[in-house]
Amino acid sequence: MIPKDIMLDDDMDLLIQGNDLVLGESTHQHQKILIMVDKGEFKENITRGVGALRYAEMHNPESLMREIRQEFIADGMIVNSLSWNDGNLEIDANYDSKS
Repeated sequence: MIPKDIMLDDDMDLLIQGNDLVLGESTHQHQKILIMVDKGEFKENITRGVGALRYAEMHNPESLMREIRQEFIADGMIVNSLSWNDGNLEIDANYDSKS
């Protein structure tokens, strides 16, 4: 099942159009949130999150990609590929459409 959720803008604020919250396909939004938040930030599940800023000083993209892969799988995604190209993280992962 493709997830639908309340959408956020680029600054992670609620996206509002015509005085209404915007609903939409949220896979990429979920991915971004999982990558950004650190473990302990989700009260409901304190073991979730990558905390990508912790990896910024490590200069070890392999560790970052391993952590991202594990978090995406734990969230129910199928990870087809993750790659680090010229300082950019490229993600091909989606939620299992059979769920």
